[in-house]
Amino acid sequence: MLKLWGRTNSLNVQKVLFCLGELGLPYERVDAGMQFGVVKSAEYMAMNPNSVVPTIDDDGFVLWESNVIVRYLAAKHGAGALWPVDPRARAQADRWMDWQQTSHNPMLTKVFWNLVRQPGGVPQDEFNDACAKVERAMDILEEALARSPWLGGDQFTMAECVMAPGVHRYLHLPMERKERPQVTRWYEAVLQRPVAKNILLLPLT
Repeated sequence: MLKLWGRTNSLNVQKVLFCLGELGLPYERVDAGMQFGVVKSAEYMAMNPNSVVPTIDDDGFVLWESNVIVRYLAAKHGAGALWPVDPRARAQADRWMDWQQTSHNPMLTKVFWNLVRQPGGVPQDEFNDACAKVERAMDILEEALARSPWLGGDQFTMAECVMAPGVHRYLHLPMERKERPQVTRWYEAVLQRPVAKNILLLPLT
């Protein structure tokens, strides 16, 4: 059985949990990271020298990096569904997955930590700049979702598994946000997925 290391309140672990749930795959999860420790142990670092979560062991195949894990699982178990077989459709999903890592998540993480995990820990000018960049990223997402129902095009794909935890986090931060009807529509559609509420609807901690 596939084994996953990571705590349920980790955005990156939630991506993998969402993917596993969509694929209907059985797995064993081990709490790891932050208050659970584990990630600094020699055993864990032999699997993942970065000392972060998530990590999976799929019948002896060890893999880390959340988006790579999602791609691997989707390709192995969800070809034609989560993993589009058409190269252009797959590139669409891949693009949003990479964008999540490079453009959306870095500034969102800074805002999240400053508002939730270490309130006031970021200098005000840095925080303001991070907020502005997050808002611009959300505008980009709004514009994209005005053109298609899902990030990958006409169907739910691995891109949704990756973006949903971050969008959920953004929408529930204690901050002012402007209305974005397409993001709201997309988010509400995501929550209709049977697995989504168990993965996403957790307190922000």
